Amino acid sequence: MHPTQLFELVIVMFLAIIALHYAAHRLGLPPSVGLLAGGAALAFIPGLPTIAVDPELVLVIFLPPLLMDGAWSIALARLRRHLIGIGSLAVGAVLFTCVVVAVVTHLLFPSLPWAACAALGAIVSPPDAVSARAVLQRVKLPRRLQILLEGESLLNDASGLVLFRFAVAAGVTGAFSATEAVGSFFVLALGGALVGAAVGTAWVMLVRRLGDEYLIIAATVLLSWTSYLLGEMLHVSGVIATVTTGLIASWHQSNVLSASTRMRGTSFWEVLVFLMEASVFILIGLSLRGVVERGGGFGVVVSTMGWDILAILVALTLARFAWVFGSDAAIKLCNLLGLQRYKPIGARGSTVLSWAGVRGVVTLALALSIPDGFPGRDFILVTSFAVILVTVLVQGTTLGWVIGWAKLTEPDAEKPRLTMSQAEAAMAQVQFAIVQTLAYDSQGELIHPKLLEKYQRKAVAIVDYAERTEHYTPLIHAHFDVVLEAVACGRRELIRLHRAGDIDDETLHELERDLDLEELSAMSAKA
Repeated sequence: MHPTQLFELVIVMFLAIIALHYAAHRLGLPPSVGLLAGGAALAFIPGLPTIAVDPELVLVIFLPPLLMDGAWSIALARLRRHLIGIGSLAVGAVLFTCVVVAVVTHLLFPSLPWAACAALGAIVSPPDAVSARAVLQRVKLPRRLQILLEGESLLNDASGLVLFRFAVAAGVTGAFSATEAVGSFFVLALGGALVGAAVGTAWVMLVRRLGDEYLIIAATVLLSWTSYLLGEMLHVSGVIATVTTGLIASWHQSNVLSASTRMRGTSFWEVLVFLMEASVFILIGLSLRGVVERGGGFGVVVSTMGWDILAILVALTLARFAWVFGSDAAIKLCNLLGLQRYKPIGARGSTVLSWAGVRGVVTLALALSIPDGFPGRDFILVTSFAVILVTVLVQGTTLGWVIGWAKLTEPDAEKPRLTMSQAEAAMAQVQFAIVQTLAYDSQGELIHPKLLEKYQRKAVAIVDYAERTEHYTPLIHAHFDVVLEAVACGRRELIRLHRAGDIDDETLHELERDLDLEELSAMSAKA
């Protein structure tokens, strides 16, 4: 394909993303479902060349920024609190699922080497960070389940990648050592954490010295790829390196980034992540044509592989249910024995957690990276794609219904000690105290009476609001509705003045920025 044609195809893909995302929104479907189905439909348009996805390139381009985004936005306190549960899912569930899928595959195909069966298990065992984000953005979960799923999706790729590499090596060389595999996993994980810590610390030091907002934003955008590539270059886990870097950057960003940098950077980053996340599902859909052609066409795939693939899908799903319910039963047993650190999430919570195992780009990339001549390569590729399709199209669309059925509630232990209104009241009290100190000169004369009055009135009002939130909420909404209408009216007048030639472009943009900030502030306060 000519480079110009490739660029044209990328532009068409971005336009398709906008159209499919809008269509999914109008139909009430998860965007990932619309994008995947749309990409699959586009793949079979006559005249469109078959899309050959380079698995290594896909992982390098898409995985680091999406992992970084997840690590940046994750709740660190809850991550530490539930680290054992996250580790159980990210390592234990992946390993258990890999073993179950390998055993079932070997029962279906006794002639297939164990290494090939294990490779398939490693490919389909880790739920995907991109797919998990796409699903979780549309549902409301209790904090504990939310952090378990987010943490699992960030860390389980490392487990899957290690298992896959050892399985492929065993299939090629015929040698496998479980002890070596376990030792290698811990070395890769520890090395990745050290690399990520070094890169994250270097970013904090660099940002403190850079004075230009755009340089800071550019350095932050490149942070994920830097950490991932450096980790892979040093032969440790690039996934763990990227996640560690993201956690460190997230922890320090409030101190090292200015408000303006944070606003501009966040806006740019959110658009970038949106396009990359959507592109992943489009690429998965576009890859369908090549996968089906390798299997001999839809008819051949369904007739020769259909029941075997269905059996593996059932085993994959039941394995996750078994691990989650078994872990919850183990917690209940520990409670009976007097160990009360963790509380069980119950049958309904376990059902939601089990049903949320959606696969995506990592599964596709690993399947495509299987070397030619590897035993059972075509079956592994078709099965992996079927797992992605079923989990995204079925579990992704029904997870909201499952959550609604479960009627989950937030345990008191997971709720923050202060509400948002109480936190605002605490901030207002501190702000008033410092203004009260600085409002007087060295002779004790009041030099900022209006400022002092403003902050005193604000502190009193917010404390009163925190104590009677339900009473004031309708009044607050009505107040900021008026503010937003005033902003809209001011914007119309500003545009009229500009169109009439009474003000220049510089004045338009400066005053427009002030109105934008006022509108954002009012919308935030109303929400």
